[in-house]
Amino acid sequence: MNSGVADKIRAAGGAVYGVTSEPQSLAERAPQEWKLDFACIGDPHHEIADTCRERGWLELFVNPSLEFLQASSTHFDPQHPKGYFQPGVLALSREGRVLYRWRSVPSRKNVGGAVARPTAEHVCSSIQRALDEAPGANDVALDADPPLDGPNIPWLLFASLLIANGWFITPRAFPQRPTGLSVRQRIGIAFARAIGFVALWLLAFATLPTLPVALALATWTAWIVPKVRWLNREFQSVEQSAR
Repeated sequence: MNSGVADKIRAAGGAVYGVTSEPQSLAERAPQEWKLDFACIGDPHHEIADTCRERGWLELFVNPSLEFLQASSTHFDPQHPKGYFQPGVLALSREGRVLYRWRSVPSRKNVGGAVARPTAEHVCSSIQRALDEAPGANDVALDADPPLDGPNIPWLLFASLLIANGWFITPRAFPQRPTGLSVRQRIGIAFARAIGFVALWLLAFATLPTLPVALALATWTAWIVPKVRWLNREFQSVEQSAR
């Protein structure tokens, strides 16, 4: 959030925090990597998230399936002992009244909850409307259809980036790391790698005998399709599980 919204909230006497199911060591890197102007708190045991649920403020979706993430990082086991919770936004008054709440519903459209958040302007205006209500007003309802901060990423493109990140052998995630390249940098590398992969196949079909190249492509396809199906099962999709 670099739009100055957090500064306006603090100037009005409020406070802004980010809470993540990552450990604190990675939570502390998030403000630098994503250029956030507020502190982030690690909640790998879901103590804060559970408190919000128990008090009836906000219940986040949780994905307990970690096989894909564990396969993408040799240091992932201790980082999400209870799975990872999906994004949400919660605003409270000093008295504990809910002024705004939203939760991400993971699906293929938002690549398992990875993208699409309410715009900061919408959240702030919603909070202000709640503050303008009469004293003793009830908690606001869950915002089920806010304006979002960007378009959804097609699932095919997202899966292709994960495959490119795994050097086209198996999908690999882009987990936060204490050191090294940022998530955005690694996504950019995977995108360039995917373009090069497609270009090499086109070049092979243009310059080499068609049958061997087609057989090689069919062999790779037979190899990667089961791994993509596994990827589909690993990413949470409430719409799919409800069918």
